[in-house]
Order: sequence, then C-alpha cells, then structure tokens
Amino acid sequence: MMISQAVELILGSKYLTALTGAGVSAESGIPTFRGKDGLWNKYKPEELATPEAFANNPQLVWEWYSWRMSVVFAAKPNPAHYALAELEKAGILKSLVTQNVDDLHERAGSKKVLHLHGSLRVVRCTNCGYEIYVSEPIKVPPLPRCEKCNSLMRPGVVWFGEMLPKDVLDEAFSEVSKSDVIIVAGTSAVVQPAASLPLIVKRSGGFIIEINPNETPLTNISDVSIRMPAGKALNEIINRIRESHF
Repeated sequence: MMISQAVELILGSKYLTALTGAGVSAESGIPTFRGKDGLWNKYKPEELATPEAFANNPQLVWEWYSWRMSVVFAAKPNPAHYALAELEKAGILKSLVTQNVDDLHERAGSKKVLHLHGSLRVVRCTNCGYEIYVSEPIKVPPLPRCEKCNSLMRPGVVWFGEMLPKDVLDEAFSEVSKSDVIIVAGTSAVVQPAASLPLIVKRSGGFIIEINPNETPLTNISDVSIRMPAGKALNEIINRIRESHF
C-alpha cells in the first residue's frame, strides 16, 4: 500500500528531490555511524573526525581515513543508487542531496548530486586549500603533502565542529524550496542542517516520502513512511514506475 502511494506521489510530482543518508550506503557494505554496528560504537568521533583530533594526531586520523577510503572505494552501488539514478535519467528526479561522503550515487549514474558533508574522493590542503581527486586510498605513512605549498593534506570531508560548504548548502536549500515531493531515504533525520530540508518541503505544502527500516523524528510528519531498507523499497518503486510510465 505504501509503495503504491509513493509511486503515485512521485509520478504526480512537478519537482522531485531526494535526501539520502548512511542507510543507503550501508546496503553496499559501508558501515553507518549511528546504527547498531555503527563506526561511532567502535571509535569516539572526537578522536577521529574533528579538526582538533587531526591537529593532535594526523597519523591516527589519516590511518583511519585510509581504511575508510579502502572500504568505500571497493563498495558497489546497490539498487537504491540505481533506482534514484534511473528516476533522474527519466527526468522525474531533479536533484539528489546526500549526507554520504562516498560516490556511489555518481557511480550508479546520478548527475545532479549535492554532497553536504564532502567526499572521500577529495583531499584538500590545510593551508592553501588546493584540492586533488583521488582514485585510490591514500597510503600512510607518509602523510600526504600539498604539491603546491608542501603543507599537510586532509580528507575533503566535513568534520564535527566545521561548517558545511556554503555553496552546496545554499543550493540544497534552493532545490528543496522548489520541491513539491521529497524522498528521504536511509537517514536518521537527526543531523542538522540536513534534517531540516524535508521540513521546508512540508511547510510549503509538499509531501515527504520516508524510506527507513526504523522510525525517525521525521516519521510522524511524513505523508508516506515505508519501513523497508532503501534498496528494496526503491527497487519496488522503480519497477512499478517502469510498468506505468516508461
């Protein structure tokens, strides 16, 4: 029943966007941060994902991020990534905002992807801001140095206590302000400002389709709430859309 309602809202939408979180990538074997097997149950965030941690022990932080890169770069897109890419290719999904720092959406074929929390494919200079795109995990030691100024390089992700990239955040708010329907898949809906994006759609009279095996703070205001993993739910949704629309 909920799948049918989601399909109806998606096909009736004038401007559909999507917000994805760690639960989507978890189905590709990438550990989440807040689930029962989440990374933060094994490591303290303040030890690994803050500017202070990096300043105090860049070797430890880089070793952890090198491991994360190896896991993420070896992962493959799952049905959720492919379904969202197909919706975009069909002209139905206008843009995709993600809290994930992997590139699985892009590898599945999505083009309009806004990374709120940065990307593990990017390594940035701590001094001059010079960025490089990496196809392989950074091997440490030695610690990576900037080819422009020889300063220490850091992962191109947003750490705790840091501001989100303003240009990306502004574009995300612009996209949801135009949306009449938003798919929210695999996110805990507790991390701000991403958690506020679906509320903008709701306040303007739009509809929220939540896809998550667990209830979240968003569940009670969602118009459709599907208690399934994102891959399974979105695969069912895209199959029904193919039958009725393509």
